Amino acid sequence: MRRKNIYLLLCLLGTVLPYWQLAPWLSEHGLNIPLLFNQLFANRISAFFAIDVFVSAVVVFVFISFERSRLGSAWWLPAAATLTVGVSLGLPLALYLREGRN
Repeated sequence: MRRKNIYLLLCLLGTVLPYWQLAPWLSEHGLNIPLLFNQLFANRISAFFAIDVFVSAVVVFVFISFERSRLGSAWWLPAAATLTVGVSLGLPLALYLREGRN
């Protein structure tokens, strides 16, 4: 399997798996941002993972800014994907777009 296809598969997994957990929560609680953050930082373990994801998102944004010319005019897509889904979509999408330019 080509690297570009692997990145595309990771984009799919990076979208489906997080939303598989988020959709039922949203169905139950709606878009209750204070409750979301309360539960996100409910204990040190969940806070560890939350902070790790936030830092990883910053790393993805830095990577996108460094690779902007190699990503072409679609450079903004991984940034939007990181904000709307998360690092699990933003990073493989940036790598996918970067592969297309090589």
